[in-house]
Amino acid sequence: MEPDLFTAAAEERQEKDPAASPLAVRMRPRTLDEVVGQQHLLKPGSPLRRLVGEGAGGPAGPSSVILWGPPGTGKTTLAYVVSKATNKRFVELSAITAGVKEVRAVIDGARRASGGYGQETVLFLDEIHRFSKAQQDSLLPAVENRWVTLIAATTENPYFSVISPLLSRSLLLTLEPLTDDDVRGLLRRALTDERGLRETVALPEDTEEHLLRIAGGDARRALTALEAAAGAALDKGEAEIGLRTLEETVDRAAVKYDRDGDQHYDVASALIKSIRGSDVDAALHYLARMIEAGEDPRFIARRLMISASEDIGLADPNALPTAVAAAQAVAMIGFPEAALTLSHATIALALAPKSNAATTAIGAALDDVRKGLAGPVPPHLRDGHYKGAAKLGHAQGYVYPHDVPEGIAPQQYAPDALKEREYYTPTRHGAEARYADAVEWTRKHLGRKRS
Repeated sequence: MEPDLFTAAAEERQEKDPAASPLAVRMRPRTLDEVVGQQHLLKPGSPLRRLVGEGAGGPAGPSSVILWGPPGTGKTTLAYVVSKATNKRFVELSAITAGVKEVRAVIDGARRASGGYGQETVLFLDEIHRFSKAQQDSLLPAVENRWVTLIAATTENPYFSVISPLLSRSLLLTLEPLTDDDVRGLLRRALTDERGLRETVALPEDTEEHLLRIAGGDARRALTALEAAAGAALDKGEAEIGLRTLEETVDRAAVKYDRDGDQHYDVASALIKSIRGSDVDAALHYLARMIEAGEDPRFIARRLMISASEDIGLADPNALPTAVAAAQAVAMIGFPEAALTLSHATIALALAPKSNAATTAIGAALDDVRKGLAGPVPPHLRDGHYKGAAKLGHAQGYVYPHDVPEGIAPQQYAPDALKEREYYTPTRHGAEARYADAVEWTRKHLGRKRS
């Protein structure tokens, strides 16, 4: 709802005494140009620029928008900037506490403001995914008739959490996770800015790196941790925030892990080798180190997908689908919940029966090709669908396997130079035992000689 006397008094106090507000609040950008990250949404003529009145003239007014992105990427910040930069009436609601009654009150107020004073209303609705279908329906007339310009924020996929009619009447803007450089810029600005720590304390490089890992792309989390650590350092009379002080403040040890150096590759290698060795506990240890150090979850998921084929293969045909599903889930949810999915996949792969037969098979086949062992495709296997192919002998004499008993046609498939080559040597581990039986049976029915 609109600010009452108590809210207004609190805001006035914060303006007079900035330290009364958390650092993350004090450091909120005042203009779109101060916003860190999300530059793809802040280009000239973008919906957000138009919302603050930049190029919003003419018959086409600014559109309602739905901001979708992970926590700490700037959804609330963008709404705050709009509220400060526009002359429009600005109303804020949270779907956690508001209901249809509150929404209707805002809409009625917007219609009065528009009809009586010609003033437009911007409604910021945080966590819209928490609204039921009926509650979201109550917004439709106001958005469609532009009684309000809606800015809705959500951390959940709007295609599942926001009703289609509301989506079709709004522009969906996707916020990207902040990069380390984005968060680093925020931290350094907070250290020097008059609204922030005013150069009262320094931030060494090793402490800054640990702060970035703690933040995980969340600007609010980074600034909250910085404020707590700065307070602890100043209480001790220290001129800089030491790594030990930060560790004590946030109760989180700094992990020795360089995401761009040896540690990155050493720990990733240890994870995969532990999975290969079926040591589930060691694998989980290395996974935890990577997660705690702020490793990109997509990198971990990619390594698991490779491991599923390289070290497990057909010994457990479900290994690769499990790893792929984990990668897809990780891309959708991100940390911290992605840790659960990565753990799920790591445990499944570590405990799966192992076989590198798929790896050695393609390796042997590639080796022969690179040595020049190829040769022409047998004539009966060549394409026979174009005019003149039959005159060339292409596809002549080909036996269609579905027309013969048992579905196996004993004819030559490989080039002459490779017709007796056997690349796939299955193990008897896990489910691959049945593939071993299948290979033996099919090679026998194909009339292949044992090498």
